[in-house]
Amino acid sequence: MKYIQPKKYPIFLKIIFVISVAVIFFIGGITFKHITVLKKTSNWVTNSQEVNTELERLMSYLKDAETGQRGYILTRDSSFLEPYTRSKILVENSFKRVYMLSSQSRTQKANLNNLLLLINKRHNYLSKTLYLTQHENYDINLLKSYLIIGKETMDSIRLKIENMSITQKTLLKNRKKDYESSMSYTPFLIYMTLLVTLILITIAFIKMNRDLLILKNTVNTLSISNETNNLAEQVGGFGSWQYNLETNSYTFSDNEYRLLGLEPQSFTASLEEFFKYVHPEDLDYVIENAKNIPTSPTLPPFTYRIIRKDGEIRYFRALGRVVNVSSGERTYIGTTSDVTEEIYAQNFIQERNRELENNNKELTAFNYIASHDLQEPLRKIETFLSRLISSDYSTLSKPGQQYVNSIKTSANRMRILIEDLLQFSRTTKAEKSFEESDFNILLENAKQELFQTIESKNAVITNNVLPTLKVIPFQIQQLFINIIGNSLKYSKEGFPPVITINSSKISPNTEDFLPANNKYYKITFEDNGIGFEQEYANKIFTLFNRLHNKNEYEGTGIGLAICKKIVENHNGFIFAKGELNKGSLFSIYLPID
Repeated sequence: MKYIQPKKYPIFLKIIFVISVAVIFFIGGITFKHITVLKKTSNWVTNSQEVNTELERLMSYLKDAETGQRGYILTRDSSFLEPYTRSKILVENSFKRVYMLSSQSRTQKANLNNLLLLINKRHNYLSKTLYLTQHENYDINLLKSYLIIGKETMDSIRLKIENMSITQKTLLKNRKKDYESSMSYTPFLIYMTLLVTLILITIAFIKMNRDLLILKNTVNTLSISNETNNLAEQVGGFGSWQYNLETNSYTFSDNEYRLLGLEPQSFTASLEEFFKYVHPEDLDYVIENAKNIPTSPTLPPFTYRIIRKDGEIRYFRALGRVVNVSSGERTYIGTTSDVTEEIYAQNFIQERNRELENNNKELTAFNYIASHDLQEPLRKIETFLSRLISSDYSTLSKPGQQYVNSIKTSANRMRILIEDLLQFSRTTKAEKSFEESDFNILLENAKQELFQTIESKNAVITNNVLPTLKVIPFQIQQLFINIIGNSLKYSKEGFPPVITINSSKISPNTEDFLPANNKYYKITFEDNGIGFEQEYANKIFTLFNRLHNKNEYEGTGIGLAICKKIVENHNGFIFAKGELNKGSLFSIYLPID
């Protein structure tokens, strides 16, 4: 069973998820930074405004004190002293407020210290002036001197406050400049970050969408495969089971239940439930094999009997092996096949083999009878016939002599027929002992066997160098004897037979009928005999088949059948090609290996 491995997109999606989270935190950090900076800037602006406002208020309080002083000096009305008196407290509070607001600026703190000295000096001369004017006879020049010093001090205070306001504005301007400088690249950075995030999310979406399509196709494929597998199980007569080595749980296919004659999923899949249907005589054997499932990577095939729900006994064969599924779990998968018909067929074949063995023994006995018991009376007939011809042939009448000649001819034909039948039987039943054999030697032996016929007909036999192959030597020699003898027998009257034998190594693609895995030697026998019509090319290899009358040419119709059987014993091919009154060509193909 082939498991479909999903593509490793989850790693990519995890990377994108981590990057996206990092980008979100990055944007959040930038946003928090800018909110903090904005808050600081807002605080700076508020602080600057409050400092400037408080400085103006401080200046106003000092002016109120100065105005009250002047009013009192001019009118001698003590009510003018009320703003002067109150201004001291107000100036003190206002100064503390400015000092607190400017605590982060060392420059402003230094300015405030100088301002405090000037304020104290101004208050001091205000007090001196008032004290001086409270006497009737005061020194005008001294008063004038106090007023001039007070005016100069007031001008210094005013200038100091203006400088402090300018300093505060400059400080605010610099802070704004720093803020704008730090914020100038932020929109671009955020835009690029969002763009990268959008690209990553788009890629992730495309990958997830592709994964979903693949998952959908995989689910469809698995659904079709499951249905196909279920159908195949029903048609093929087998069921499947799975054993999860991690959870120690079994799963049976629907057809596993049907094989037992039950409805699908009619009991919880387990060995204990399945063992209830195993034949009692085979139960221990099945249990022993089942013990190997958790420990062995493979379960070799084994056959046992079960008793179906309807009581029918069937033969099952089980096998299995361990696979690693994509989830990482190790699972044992196996099949259970109903091999009842196969077992019955094997039993039938074994029975037929026994019958064939008996028939072969009978055939062997027949061969013994044919080679001994049938030939013995024939030899006696030929012996007595020979004596009759040598002693009393001349005293016989002409019809009697013809009868004797007919008996002699028939006896000779009977002897040849028996010998050919024995030869065909030996070819069919001979032990196939293959040896490395030189075909040139086997050909010379065949020519020696046919020496008298070759000499009497002045036959010419030529050949090129023949190969050395692993064959059954005596059969190949008999093949040569039969084919050459056939050419000598069917030679033209008055023409010496010319037989040409050639051999060559050929590749399988040169002939359509040759298997593609082996190389072959092609051996041809070509003669100039009487030939035959091509339509009889296949019939001449049939047992007892003859193209001519027995009175025209001797023979039993067995010789070429023996040739075909010998070639088949060597996994080869033999073909004949003839042309009437021109000759015949026999082609033999023998494998090299």
